[in-house]
Amino acid sequence: MATKAKTRTERDSMGTMTVPADVLYGASTQRAVLNFPISGRAVGHEIIHAFALLKGAAAESNHELGKLTQKRRRLIAKACTEIATALEGDDHARTAMMRNFPVDVFQTGSGTSSNMNTNEVVSNMACLAAGAKIGAQDPVHPNDHVNMGQSSNDTFPTAMQVAACVQIKQSLLPALKKLARTLHTKARQFDKYVKIGRTHLQDATPIRLGQEFSGYAAQIDHAVERAKRASEAMASNLPIGGTAVGTGINTHPRFGRLVASRLSRATGVRFKEAANHFEAQATRDCIVEAHGLLRTISISLSKIASDIRLMGSGPRASWFEIILPELQPGSSIMPGKVNPVLVESVMQVTAQVEGNDVTIGVGAMGGVGSMMELNVSMPCMAERLLESIRLLANASDLFADNCVAGLKANRKRIDETVEQSLMLGTALVPVIGYNKSAEIAHHAYETGQTIREYCLAHGILDAKALDDVLDVSGMTRPH
Repeated sequence: MATKAKTRTERDSMGTMTVPADVLYGASTQRAVLNFPISGRAVGHEIIHAFALLKGAAAESNHELGKLTQKRRRLIAKACTEIATALEGDDHARTAMMRNFPVDVFQTGSGTSSNMNTNEVVSNMACLAAGAKIGAQDPVHPNDHVNMGQSSNDTFPTAMQVAACVQIKQSLLPALKKLARTLHTKARQFDKYVKIGRTHLQDATPIRLGQEFSGYAAQIDHAVERAKRASEAMASNLPIGGTAVGTGINTHPRFGRLVASRLSRATGVRFKEAANHFEAQATRDCIVEAHGLLRTISISLSKIASDIRLMGSGPRASWFEIILPELQPGSSIMPGKVNPVLVESVMQVTAQVEGNDVTIGVGAMGGVGSMMELNVSMPCMAERLLESIRLLANASDLFADNCVAGLKANRKRIDETVEQSLMLGTALVPVIGYNKSAEIAHHAYETGQTIREYCLAHGILDAKALDDVLDVSGMTRPH
């Protein structure tokens, strides 16, 4: 016979609610749990971590402004540090702490439920630390003290921006820098291999394999700068201090600036209070801008992954100019088949980021998310934003280690295709003109000869002259 779960009674402005006895949230959170059983996905730990940093910074700032006692400041700061530390810890610590933050992503569009969830957890932790009963709301009240000088309307957008900036700094930028280094290394290693270039997937003039990879490395160099600009777009425009509608009602004029300064010290990211709180709260334009830059990074990854997959296709009936690391069997029916699994994983990530960009764009549009003085699609937008950062970071890291670092050039195949290419005839143009060169390429194709073989057979140029003109290494630079 099942035993009845233990509960306790907590109170909010609407009355009492029955809450599980072993969690730290209160009545407002329980209402949200009952109201939004939609996706089964709680607001991510990155947002809660940012909320903990934010509430701690708010308590310190309110104390500095003479609005919060030293005792309450200390209790709130201690609770926020414990939350943040647990969420920075191992999976067990994070999972245990996140039991206290169960509100679904698809909640009220302002994120009010998550803000109140954090207020209640911090209040209860503070009360327990002070020797009071859980739910006592004294000496630390969730609204009066934890939420002092704040509104859900400025805290949730601030938390989503802080969370995204921290994740870019801690995970995305290191992964992109690693990938850039790995691609630069390959560009140097491959620079001695001259292969046939391709435009429109048709043979073109020769190019060094290293030159191709230098282009990929440059894409990721640009991606690093784009990630920095994405962070800057969000870090320079924190809504905190605007409270309900941007006017700053019920807060001190210096509050937003002080909180931003403390968040900067806590994270190593340079945060600034928004210059215009009405823009910062009524829109999510900074999120659209930031994710647009992430989308560009994603498109760069897609291009690189697609090219590597093409160059590695084969091994006998296709290009096979580079040899990809063999990671796992590729088929349940074809023995010996090995597929470019890591490349395909990266390309699926880029597809998801494209979808996330659409969701964020729609969430920020007038009449959908941005309505008058407040955007009401923020929890969903925050989840998509953080997912894109996480996916791009993880994919870039694995792509560098498990694919790019292990790539090898297939010199035999590269040399064969270069000599066979009819586009070597381009080098004849300065010597014999475009029309004659085109005629030679056409006849060589019909006879199955190479450009060199056709020219020798028909006395177009002698062997020494052809060696000079058809020097494929020389064709890879201006001359």
